[in-house]
Amino acid sequence: MTRLLLWLSRILFGAVFIFSGFVKAIDPLGSAYKFQDYFMAFDVEWLSFTALPLSILLSALEFTIGVAVLLGIRMRYSAWGALLFMAFFTPLTLYIAITDPVPDCGCFGDALIISNWDTFYKNLVILAAALLIFFRRHNVKPLWSASRDWTLAGMTALASVLLSVYCLMYLPVIDFRPWKVGNDMREQSTPIPEMADIFLIYENQQTGETREYPSHDFPWDDPEWTAVWKYKDQRREVIQPYVEAPISNFYIQDEFGQDLTEVYLFNPEYQLIVVAYDLGGTNRNAFRKRITPLAWEAQRNDLSLIVLTGSTYEQTEAFRHELQTPYPFYQSDEISLKTIIRSNPGLLLMKDGVVAGKWSHRKIPGMGELQRQFSDLVSD
Repeated sequence: MTRLLLWLSRILFGAVFIFSGFVKAIDPLGSAYKFQDYFMAFDVEWLSFTALPLSILLSALEFTIGVAVLLGIRMRYSAWGALLFMAFFTPLTLYIAITDPVPDCGCFGDALIISNWDTFYKNLVILAAALLIFFRRHNVKPLWSASRDWTLAGMTALASVLLSVYCLMYLPVIDFRPWKVGNDMREQSTPIPEMADIFLIYENQQTGETREYPSHDFPWDDPEWTAVWKYKDQRREVIQPYVEAPISNFYIQDEFGQDLTEVYLFNPEYQLIVVAYDLGGTNRNAFRKRITPLAWEAQRNDLSLIVLTGSTYEQTEAFRHELQTPYPFYQSDEISLKTIIRSNPGLLLMKDGVVAGKWSHRKIPGMGELQRQFSDLVSD
């Protein structure tokens, strides 16, 4: 029984850590933004410069410990690593659950969003598994020699770091966010309404008896009944709770405050949207060498190209004057823009509200490449 529990604990612990480390590794900027949220909540914003390195380090550490525990690699060290990791994060997640500084802990990135209390309960289970693994670590037989164990552990950590660097330079290899390619923004911006059965409670004025009736089926048209029974209360039985739309605060606005979201987001034709959430920190060479030439080609082919930014109107005007950009800039919510694409700037191709393509600033295509990928991009 103990051996079975040890195996189950290793499988559970390893699977959770590998999954958690992987989804963070493929979206290092997302994890960095979460670190920054915590730094702001705990009033240590001066640590923000560490957010990205911590994001990559944490994902590599989780992934490596998960693989090591699952495969039995150097259990003397991996069991200690697993226990120390959980001994630190379990009380931390309890504190976060109580104080609720950030609604989502970010432990599974955008792949699986759970509440802070659910995160703490999950960590209690994983801590129990880590304790069993630690106290029974000597019962785990190594699969390879000591030298090969170190090589495999090192290769695992290196693979995680390289994956993060690749996704940081380009885009996450798997997109778990609402703006992934193929998603329809009409669906993503529409909440699921609550569905509930309503029951009306009436009281007999003569006997004090109460009865409950479905709201669509009670004798409201019976004068003898209405003379005796009076409405007292109602009860709701929720079948489907209200679910907020994944996209709820996105907008496109000009300098006069006019809302142009419908015009551009749901353009029935192809629409090129450049996202640069912060013009102060954006890659200017990407605008000079890729975006502006693409804009001229798009204009010649009657394609619309706009830029969305979270920067102020004054910052935008200074940027446009510096780069002499021949395309319109509009304002949007900075946090929403960070969610849309993990690149500053990045390019989206939309059509009738559907995301047709996404590119980081290092891989922004020219018009010829776009036409090869999307044969109906330009009408003859």
